[in-house]
Amino acid sequence: QVQLVESGGGLVQAGGSLRLSCAASGTIFRIYDMGWYLQVPGKQRELVATVARDGSTNYADSMSGRFTISRDNAKNTVYLQMNSLKPEDTAVYYCYARDFARDYWGQGTQVTVSS
Repeated sequence: QVQLVESGGGLVQAGGSLRLSCAASGTIFRIYDMGWYLQVPGKQRELVATVARDGSTNYADSMSGRFTISRDNAKNTVYLQMNSLKPEDTAVYYCYARDFARDYWGQGTQVTVSS
């Protein structure tokens, strides 16, 4: 069973930075895409960004460019560098991975940006 273990979330003041990490383990099949989604209470989970094995990235159209996604295939780890954070970035961020069969999700990590 695939497990996605996230780290790096927490509380940060506006203008600060965080780097989220997510390591996939227990995979049976080759991981294709990895990524990050966010969710706020009462709303649907929405795309932040995904990154393929070759490093190509796909960002949500609404992204400001302050976030950068990357991955380390050898470690089965995906990162989200978040800079110039704003209070509206506050959300639960979920790690995502995909193999040929299905999607996998992390437990979510809280990011809170204070004014």
